[in-house]
Amino acid sequence: MRLGMIRLLGCSALTLLLLIGTGCGNGGRDAREEAFSIRATGEENGALRLSLDLGGLEKPEGREAFPPIFHLPPVRQDETGTCWAFAATSLLESELKRLGRMEVKLSEMHTAYWEYVEKARRFVRREGDSFLGQGSEPNSALARIKQYGLVRASDYSGLPPGKTSHDHSPLFKEFKDYLQAVSARRDWDESRALSGVRDILDRHLGRPPERIAVDGRDLTPLEYLGELGLEPDDYVSLISFLHLPFYARGVFRVPDNWWRSEDYHNLPLDEFYEALRGALGGGYTAVLAVDFSEPGYSGEEDVAVIPSFDIPRNLIDQSSREFRFANGTSTDDHSVHCVGLTRSKDEDWFLIKDSWENAYRGAHKGYFFYRGDYVRLKCLMFLTHGDAVRNILAKFPAS
Repeated sequence: MRLGMIRLLGCSALTLLLLIGTGCGNGGRDAREEAFSIRATGEENGALRLSLDLGGLEKPEGREAFPPIFHLPPVRQDETGTCWAFAATSLLESELKRLGRMEVKLSEMHTAYWEYVEKARRFVRREGDSFLGQGSEPNSALARIKQYGLVRASDYSGLPPGKTSHDHSPLFKEFKDYLQAVSARRDWDESRALSGVRDILDRHLGRPPERIAVDGRDLTPLEYLGELGLEPDDYVSLISFLHLPFYARGVFRVPDNWWRSEDYHNLPLDEFYEALRGALGGGYTAVLAVDFSEPGYSGEEDVAVIPSFDIPRNLIDQSSREFRFANGTSTDDHSVHCVGLTRSKDEDWFLIKDSWENAYRGAHKGYFFYRGDYVRLKCLMFLTHGDAVRNILAKFPAS
């Protein structure tokens, strides 16, 4: 059962008042904690989905409360499962500015196209034993960029003629049905299978350009990547789990790590959290993998916090984090771009640039404010430039 779902027998509505943190021994902070109510937001299969009433929450007033770190404006992913590509692309756009290079809007869909191709390739090579989904991880986006390069959004939109927004539902159904038919026939000819996959992708997304014009020159996407001066291998992914040794690399055990990458650096929670804070404080940004199917996650209020009926904040630790991952109440739902950090009322707040539709429900279109407790419990992974966490990486054996 998801934490945000409670089945109520014989009830059509519920209102409970909670005093967050009361009696938790949180260094005297409890007396001024906000009072929230739980409210039913709608029925689903006979159950009520509950969310927090966050009207009394003290939160940053806007982006102006955060020390500025350059990033381009939010872009919607529309009806796609490509948040990973939007977040990773946004990070690279910020990196270009940090590195003193050009300001340019890059194409998310160029990376998504080739990710579909590589998912199909692995599916065929493993004779059907490979996860098929729209989702991926940010380090997979960087692997695709290293393999296939980059182009600008103006070079490749991934939109068929006449379309102004993305919808990958028909594409993915056809893609998955095709590969399942390949599996049923046990036709493991890679060239033939990938040709069929690319026919599907070309019809739904358009064929990616083999060359683009840049300042009067004709460049391949890989040459353009070199022109930008971005090095995909410079970026690292960090996690914090008990099922792996600390200061070792291992697999991020989620379906969207479909290629079973083992290049995740595992840290104790306190170091994981401080590494993220340190990166942002140093002017870097990060991509976060988060669980956003939570009662304290509100698009209407632009915030994500942990309610006390889940766990009091002072009890968030390595074990409580691991427990929720192990029992499936913390899942890898979404990737976002973290572009700022501030301290307000003795709380850390993280500024989040988000491509999903719920980030456009509130006053700060395309942005969320994550409180520190939410990041500690529900941020499962972050990716950033290796220089931002150089001291942390020194604790890992050389590969």
